[in-house]
Amino acid sequence: MDLSSHIRNVPDFPKKGIGFKDITTLLKDRAAFRDAIKQLSAPYRDKNVSVVVGIESRGFILGAAVAHELGVGFVPLRKPGKLPYKKIKQEYALEYGTDAIEIHEDAIAPGERVLLVDDLLATGGTAKAACDLIEKLGGKIVALAFLIELTFLKGREKLKGRDVMALIKYDSE
Repeated sequence: MDLSSHIRNVPDFPKKGIGFKDITTLLKDRAAFRDAIKQLSAPYRDKNVSVVVGIESRGFILGAAVAHELGVGFVPLRKPGKLPYKKIKQEYALEYGTDAIEIHEDAIAPGERVLLVDDLLATGGTAKAACDLIEKLGGKIVALAFLIELTFLKGREKLKGRDVMALIKYDSE
């Protein structure tokens, strides 16, 4: 199935000059959503994944479904102030300023094999921070799986040496 045909491009969102890749149209279509989850899961069926980590917020939707498909647990990686228990935080640089993500300190056991799932790989900052957090807890990153990659933003460069997969690639806005 051509999953890209189920992605809506929203010009000038969230600000002028940005073409937002809206996945809600794919999520709404049961066949496209199911196919996306099967494609995101398939390469990792025999990789002994222990747990899937999904990045807030659309990574929760995809990651939880991938975890279900693989028969493993799911761990949410959240924005600061959203997790109720003891947590660790990783800051990362944005174009103007910084942001951060958090994970419960007991979410990943040392040696667990982690598949990181998110909807979009853009500049790679969030994914790199997520990898850093997982590895601080002793997790082993098996791979990173994305629905969409904006290749022109060169996010893979921040993830060198890692197994990175994206189902849909855009070479320009």
